Amino acid sequence: LEIAERVQCGAMAALVDLAPPAERATIINLGDWFHYDNMDATSSRSGHRFDVDGRYAKMIRVGMKVIRQCIESALKKHRICRVINVIGNHDDTGAMWLAVALKHIYANEPRVEIDDSPAAFMYFQHGKTLVGCHHGHSCKPDALPGVMAADRAKEWGATEHRYWYIGHVHHQSVKEYAGVSVESFNTLASRDAWASAGGYRSRQNMKCIVLHEDHGEVCRHTASPEMLEEA
Repeated sequence: LEIAERVQCGAMAALVDLAPPAERATIINLGDWFHYDNMDATSSRSGHRFDVDGRYAKMIRVGMKVIRQCIESALKKHRICRVINVIGNHDDTGAMWLAVALKHIYANEPRVEIDDSPAAFMYFQHGKTLVGCHHGHSCKPDALPGVMAADRAKEWGATEHRYWYIGHVHHQSVKEYAGVSVESFNTLASRDAWASAGGYRSRQNMKCIVLHEDHGEVCRHTASPEMLEEA
């Protein structure tokens, strides 16, 4: 957890430095911010036991501290910061109480917007760009374009650039469908014993994606643990 705190906070600070001085920033937690959701450190679905560091309370303290640092870093450059916490398969309840807790913490801070919706699919619009956020565990990528068109029909018609951002698989991939692209991302987290034994070797990094009101994505920046060690 000490390593996770240092790497996550360092990556966020580095990406804010690289980001343009835009008015708005959106922090997207694509799910599994908390590694597990109970006192037994097991999956509520399969009963799989996770590798953990310390007790559940320790993980909560670090998780809250790090997400607040992400927000404070963003506010140093951007006037408005929106926060989206997607529900993952490791933290079905944790993601919901995290959003509600942040809503209370920043209740009197008009520069911070916390999306506390418990929905599995979350969206935001930026000019002619529409973004959908989903963990990726309960819906196949090829079904997501239809989900967006049904859930946000009005916004779909008003936008020209549409993206789905998903987590879960921890590897980088992009597939373009009619009207929308679906992208999965790496994570900063290192491999646990299960992933290592299973042959998973995805890279560790975190992205800053710059979205233009009229032109959609115009650039992106990447931060990795190796970069932070050299800084």
